[in-house]
Amino acid sequence: MLERPGVLTVGDRVVFGGFAHAVVAISGTKIRLLSDSGEASVVALPFLLAAEDFELVGSAPLPRIEPRGLLESLPEKALAEARDWERHVMEVETGLPPGVGEGATPRPQYDPATVVVTDREKAKAVELKVSARTVQRMRRRYRDQGLWGLVDSRYVRLLEPTGQVDPRVVAAATAVIAAQTHTSTGTKSRVIEQVRRLLDDEHGPGAVRLPSKATCYRLLEVLAAGRHTFGSAVTRRQTANKPDRVYTPTTAARPGELVHLDTTPLDVMAVMDDGVLGRAELVLAVDIATRTICAGVLRPVGAKSVDAALILARMMVPEPMRPGWDQALAMSASRIPYQRLVSLDARMALAAAKPVIVPDTVVVDHGKVFISEVFSRAADTLGISVQPAHELTATDKAIVERTFGSINTLFCQHVSGYTGRDVTRRGGDVEDRAVWPLADLQELFDEWVLAGWQTRPHDGLRHPFTPNQNASPNDTYAALIAAAGYVPVTLSGEDYIELLPAHWRAISDTGVQIDYRTYNSTELRICAGQSSGIAAKGGRWEVHYDPYDVSRVWVRNHRGHGWFTVPWTHHGIVRQPFADFTWRAARKLAAQRGVDDANEMAVAVILAALLRRAESGPDTSRPLARTVSTRAMTNHLPPELVSEVGRWPTALPERPALPPGDTADDHDQVTVIEADGVEVVPFGLLDPFDEREGRW
Repeated sequence: MLERPGVLTVGDRVVFGGFAHAVVAISGTKIRLLSDSGEASVVALPFLLAAEDFELVGSAPLPRIEPRGLLESLPEKALAEARDWERHVMEVETGLPPGVGEGATPRPQYDPATVVVTDREKAKAVELKVSARTVQRMRRRYRDQGLWGLVDSRYVRLLEPTGQVDPRVVAAATAVIAAQTHTSTGTKSRVIEQVRRLLDDEHGPGAVRLPSKATCYRLLEVLAAGRHTFGSAVTRRQTANKPDRVYTPTTAARPGELVHLDTTPLDVMAVMDDGVLGRAELVLAVDIATRTICAGVLRPVGAKSVDAALILARMMVPEPMRPGWDQALAMSASRIPYQRLVSLDARMALAAAKPVIVPDTVVVDHGKVFISEVFSRAADTLGISVQPAHELTATDKAIVERTFGSINTLFCQHVSGYTGRDVTRRGGDVEDRAVWPLADLQELFDEWVLAGWQTRPHDGLRHPFTPNQNASPNDTYAALIAAAGYVPVTLSGEDYIELLPAHWRAISDTGVQIDYRTYNSTELRICAGQSSGIAAKGGRWEVHYDPYDVSRVWVRNHRGHGWFTVPWTHHGIVRQPFADFTWRAARKLAAQRGVDDANEMAVAVILAALLRRAESGPDTSRPLARTVSTRAMTNHLPPELVSEVGRWPTALPERPALPPGDTADDHDQVTVIEADGVEVVPFGLLDPFDEREGRW
């Protein structure tokens, strides 16, 4: 092996910063250099030695440290050949091969004192029966890579994942695999054919031969490892969207410092307000510091910007205790600093055990609901900073994405109507089990958040005094609030109303009307026919409403202060809260039945019936019976009946008289006609206006 230079002394010449310098002084770890142009400089010794272009002029070359792990992986024959080449190269460099005893003298043709290096290379080429260029190449590789550079390249390629496959084939296969990211999943044979066409286009037909089919399959296995090229297309796209930079954890030191917002379809089949089965969409807000589910709203798929805006408002007001909830879910029974919060806000006395977190920054994706003007205006009103995530980068809001998975595992799979995360995990009786209306499912979710999430130890949370134990979101909130040194002030009732969507309406003798719903009250009746005094709005009055409960609205008192709470005039017929999309479904149903959808009373009756039907769930017995009957029917007539078809009667016999008290509808599906020994059951007459209970 070549000797390493032991010291750097005054008078040596070094290459540093692209120029040659002379070492003129050494003081401790400081080196004074003088360049050939006469410019002096002082450099720290570690900085000088770590420079990429540092070189001690006139010293022996420094071989690289041997990669012992790679050398041990080589066959003994390949390592022996490399060691043999090392002896020859060392003899050309120094005149003596390694391992010779003291007092040994170089052979005459390799003596550096009398023979120049070019002649020594030629002598070694004659000795080994190779070309002088080969000896030069091996010397250069030894200088650059040490012993590893002398290993036969054929053995090195065997250690590579792609083996000895032509690099052009590897490059083409890599390009084709990369192009499969956004296409439908295919087979390896399709990819091999695409590789063949790509090679023909780039290098000419037949210029590059593909290896055997088995080798191609092994090559694709290596190149597609971890990319799911021949697996799930969804997983493949998600893997391709992962950032290539180093992952860093998202941290927050206090509640509300960072909150993630996102939406996703819930893996539960629910009964929508129109009686149709469907999956609800969950709009969720998760606090990073405490992992608290600040707010979660379920609605039919297709969340709107107002839903995202109301999430901000809902997370900043206390969660009230509901009738039927266990007292253990109250805030007074939790570890949240209850007395301190009650002293700031009396509403906390009747609040459920979930922290009220005022966010500083919310992280959202580029969904339309989060980049809308409505959401931005609501965030600006509340003083919340909105931070958009990078496009197609789920890792920017990984906490809320993981929370969705936890909700599916801890909540959804235990709810009747669970669909599984995809169709391959979906059972055959999901629709039969879907019995929860959307409103009841929201109630279940809210109760589960209190009982099953806020008090459950979380793997990502640790209490400062017990770092070896998992902490719950409520425990973490109590600890961080004490560390933060303040308690956030929640929104008042009037602040919450201010964030609701608004309309400007005139007040008539019948009240105010929104989407063919009329609202009126004694307080509002006094303002009938009067102007609000807002000239820019033509004297109309400002009306706010909650899209999730349109059974009442709030009218701003422009003549004084505060708001008028005005109920819907027909709320006594429905007798329960309902959302704006429920009202639209009732109007659509009325129009389908030929009823005037602008008739408020008629729509209210249909709405009441619709909500009652949603509570009991859809009647699936008749559709299932039809499905079973259809499956039992053959695609063709039985052979023994084919010849008898012409003998069937072309007209049905007269219908027999009905028993007293029976109606024709009771016998629509039971009339039996005898035709040459064959029973024929005709279809009943469809009456679309028959709304009797149990008709459908």
